[in-house]
This record gives sequence, structure tokens and C-alpha cells, in this order.
Amino acid sequence: MKNLDIELIKFMFMLTVISLYFNVAISLYGVVAKANLVKKLIALTIFQDTVNMFTILVGYKLWRPGLLLQPPVLTDLSPTPETLREFVERSVDPLPQAFVLTAIVIGLAVTLFLTTIVVHVSYHFKTVNVDEIGRSKRVYIHEEAV
Repeated sequence: MKNLDIELIKFMFMLTVISLYFNVAISLYGVVAKANLVKKLIALTIFQDTVNMFTILVGYKLWRPGLLLQPPVLTDLSPTPETLREFVERSVDPLPQAFVLTAIVIGLAVTLFLTTIVVHVSYHFKTVNVDEIGRSKRVYIHEEAV
């Protein structure tokens, strides 16, 4: 029964990793191939969230049978080496989580900035299609040259 649980957890982990690769592929396709700026912005947001999820997976610690499911907490001010070893076995690396929190805040600011740019572009060119914006700019440049 325990081996089946471990195999199920490994399968779910691999399924998560594969789905994240699929998300990266879809979001890069959206950023590169779509002409609509709103769709590019949505794809960029999906890419950002996928990278954050990859970063969280770096700090993931696989649960093993026999491992006591308690949060790692040091209760002594001067812990013994054995207590520290037990703490390290139970705890996960907090650095990826700190990176993800920072990336979420920065990503929110970048998304708002890009949304503002898309709104201004749509207000100025009356479209969010990159191809139409390019044609409008070429016509404008040609009219100025003549």
C-alpha cells in the first residue's frame, strides 16, 4: 500500500512537471505567434506563473513513508545537533518561496505597466492588433515623407 502511495505521488509530480512544460510551450506560442496585444499579455502572465511554479517545485520535498508529518519547529533556544538534523530533514528550502513572492510582486507591477501600454496603444491606434498597428504606422510615415 505504501509503495502504491509513493508511486502515485511520483506520478502526480511527473504529471505536474509535464503540464508545466506544456504551459511554457503554449505561453511562448501566445507571445510569439499571436497578433493581439491582449492575448500576448495573457500569454506572458501564464508564462510568468509557470516559471513561478517551476521555482516552487525546486524547493519541493518528496514525502516519504515513516516521515513524521509535523511542521519543522525549533522549540529550544540552544538546539542539539540531533534536533537540528531532524529540523533539516523535515523542512523545505525557503529560498524558492522567497523568490516566488518577490517575482509575484514584480510580475504584478510589470503586468500593470504592460496593461497601461496596451490601453494607450488601443486608444491611439483604435486596435490591439500588432499587424494593423504596423500598417497604420507605415501609412503615417509614408504620408509624412510625401
